[in-house]
Amino acid sequence: MNLSQIISFHARYRPNKLAVVFKETRLSYKEFNDICNRLANALRAAGIKKSDKVASFLANSLELLTLYWATAKIGAVAVPFSPLVRGQGLVNLITDSEAIIIITDLAGSQHIDKIKKDLSANMIYWLTGSKAKNNYQSYDKQTTNAKTDEPPMIEIADSDPCNIIYSSGTTGLPKGIVLSHATRANYCTMCANYFRVHVDSVVLQTGSIVFNGAFLTLMPAFYLGASYILEPSFKPKTLVELVKQEKVSHMMLVPSQIISMLEQKQFKLPELNSVEMILTVGAPLHQIYKDELDKRVPNVFYELYGLTEGFFTVLDNTDFKRKPNSVGNPVQFSQMRIVDDSGEDVEQGQVGEIIGKSPFLMTHYYNDPKRTSEAIKDGWLYSGDLGYTDEEGFLYLADRKKDMIISGGINVYPSDIEAIVSQHPSVVEVAVFGVAHPEWGETPVAAVILRKPDITESELKEWVNEKLEARYQKLSKVIFMANFPRSSAGKTLKRELRKNFGA
Repeated sequence: MNLSQIISFHARYRPNKLAVVFKETRLSYKEFNDICNRLANALRAAGIKKSDKVASFLANSLELLTLYWATAKIGAVAVPFSPLVRGQGLVNLITDSEAIIIITDLAGSQHIDKIKKDLSANMIYWLTGSKAKNNYQSYDKQTTNAKTDEPPMIEIADSDPCNIIYSSGTTGLPKGIVLSHATRANYCTMCANYFRVHVDSVVLQTGSIVFNGAFLTLMPAFYLGASYILEPSFKPKTLVELVKQEKVSHMMLVPSQIISMLEQKQFKLPELNSVEMILTVGAPLHQIYKDELDKRVPNVFYELYGLTEGFFTVLDNTDFKRKPNSVGNPVQFSQMRIVDDSGEDVEQGQVGEIIGKSPFLMTHYYNDPKRTSEAIKDGWLYSGDLGYTDEEGFLYLADRKKDMIISGGINVYPSDIEAIVSQHPSVVEVAVFGVAHPEWGETPVAAVILRKPDITESELKEWVNEKLEARYQKLSKVIFMANFPRSSAGKTLKRELRKNFGA
């Protein structure tokens, strides 16, 4: 149950099969394995050993994708940092991870340069796509000079760390989520089954592969020897043409990307007739968008609710029609409960905190036993999310505990209000959050991205409030924005909205 031989396996048994497409580069499994081996051997030559942390500060790139498999071959731990992190936040992540080496590009080096004085004097810096500068060694030189031979076999236990994925920080300070080789192996096999990935699949990734959600399709693609297309970034205007050109079968889009694609008239059949799955993950997708997606590209919609820490449910295309508002049921070998604040199970249909056990569970938060013990109690992962189940055990989300608004002592779920706002024909996307109120404690505010400026704030607020039955749900304010603050995963950062608009 370790990842060290996955790419090597395909290089041996299907060497000429297309493995990776990145920009103009197209690599067979033999060619991709060679560059993985070069990086693995170069890291070994630099003194990197089993369990050493190899950090990256890279956007989507061939180097970042290679790093995941090269570190697995030598038992090192890949620690990808979002290229959106800056300053002291980046110092905190690098220091917390105890990384020995950091790999970045020219754009990233400008931010690394500003914090070098706060990092270990022994830190090794590699620079991709450019000649060495300052204290940076050339990544290209290190890997070009390395051999393509398989690195020496080392013993890797199921429980050995494979990656440390730092949380996006949507609910506070980022945490280093340690995921073992066994956990990643379960991503390979179980996600392949649930998303019906097969050896002839063509998997497209347009979002950041720093985001753990990317591993939901990345792992099964390489496990089965499918073809993986990595885009440098999400480009809605050219995505459909890319799908047609490469005959893409599987892709993952976060809700903000799906909303953006629904603005593209060509995002429909027959242009997308090769697509077998469109998976949404990362945040709830409101029903109006689900219905429109299924109308344009029927029977391919999958939704996953989950946490990087290691629990998720899946609503697949066979259950979507009869459970359209649900986020599915726990995957095999998992357990789920809905509990109250004292940890006791609530009745079916009652809202409580979602907790779970699964084969995807993290081992711990790195260097953080206190928050580990708060998250995992008696083997159960406490999600911090609120939901309820129906008579068949399907899960329905209410909201995040920390996003819940308490107005006049009553719980208000932003997602309920967002579902109404999103129905207005001028609205592209909405985020509802709570701000302080002198009388009620908190009151709902909606940040909105418009399709076109054909409505005023007061008109939209009146339209929404007429449709909200409860007084405590009614919006006190509507704010028009060109875009929302987002994490590298594409999640809307409501904490930033609250900070900027008076929470």
